Amino acid sequence: MIILPISTILTILIFGIFFLKSKDKKALLSTSTRASKIKDVFSIWNFDGKIAFEDMIEATEDFDIKYCIGTGGYGSVYKAQLPTGNIVALKKLHSSEIEESASLNSFQNEVHVLSELRHRNITKLYGYCLHKKCMFLIYEYMERGSLFCVLRNDDEALDLDWTTRVNIVKAVAHALSYLHHDCTPSIVHRDITSNNVLLNSELQAFVGDFGVARILHLDSSNRTILAGIYGYIAPELAYTMVVTEKCDVYSFGVVALEVLMGRHPEEILSLSSSSSSTQNVMLIDVLDSRLSPPVNRIVKQEIMLVSTIAFACLRSKPKSRPTMKRVSQEFLKQKTSFAKSFGEISISELRNQEMYLFDEHDA
Repeated sequence: MIILPISTILTILIFGIFFLKSKDKKALLSTSTRASKIKDVFSIWNFDGKIAFEDMIEATEDFDIKYCIGTGGYGSVYKAQLPTGNIVALKKLHSSEIEESASLNSFQNEVHVLSELRHRNITKLYGYCLHKKCMFLIYEYMERGSLFCVLRNDDEALDLDWTTRVNIVKAVAHALSYLHHDCTPSIVHRDITSNNVLLNSELQAFVGDFGVARILHLDSSNRTILAGIYGYIAPELAYTMVVTEKCDVYSFGVVALEVLMGRHPEEILSLSSSSSSTQNVMLIDVLDSRLSPPVNRIVKQEIMLVSTIAFACLRSKPKSRPTMKRVSQEFLKQKTSFAKSFGEISISELRNQEMYLFDEHDA
């Protein structure tokens, strides 16, 4: 019979208890880790400093309406100042959009694709949050807001002189060319409107809001539900439901005319390209009357070029529209000359000019 000292027995008991507690703790940590993996997702990149989900909620006081700077069909945008002093824009998706999200993986995949975009005329996406009751995207903040709002404010619209307006159109063209031709696979924005063209403090333009952007796969039909805003949607989408880059090209044409006219070009779009009614409509008469007519010869040439390109992008047949790469290149060349003077050129003559500027091989 072996008799152990009391001190030895106590030592064994203490180590046993410690071992069991340690095992339980590891099990608890393992369970916690697994739970965190399937819990809410918050990710932020391209940003200095440590930013937490709570910082975003605190910065907007749980998305108080006083921080709301815009509302659209897919969500509301809030201005948020972070503890670091940086200001960002938070786009909080509507609850219906959260419910319709296919899965966590598909949402993350799309966000990560957008996070790879690197272009000077596309708003930076800093990160996102996915929560069963709250989903938002974190974007670069644009001080002047949307082009739509600036154009519809008489005082702010005066800040957009003719050179600035031409540069806005060029910026959108370059951004779309990048999405269509420099990204693999190609990305179609699907919602190019003046609401989704944002302006910074220097009135430089950036394409934003990729909430309905679609990645084009060559082995897919790319069929979709109708997305976008009436008045900007390419006519073929109404009956084909097939998304192509040419849908963005059409929307770009609408926005380009809107920038020059200061309003949506509804009346111009309603006129047939072959209608004699456009023969007596002069370009100078449809330009934004809040600005004085352009005087500089180069600016006049650029306005006529923007108009000509816009009408080419608005062709009814998608295949006959130029690619955004071709449009971007045409803006970079800046060598197009017009026979008639600025005050004498009509809308119908610009339509004829676009037939000369872009032929079938440009599509």
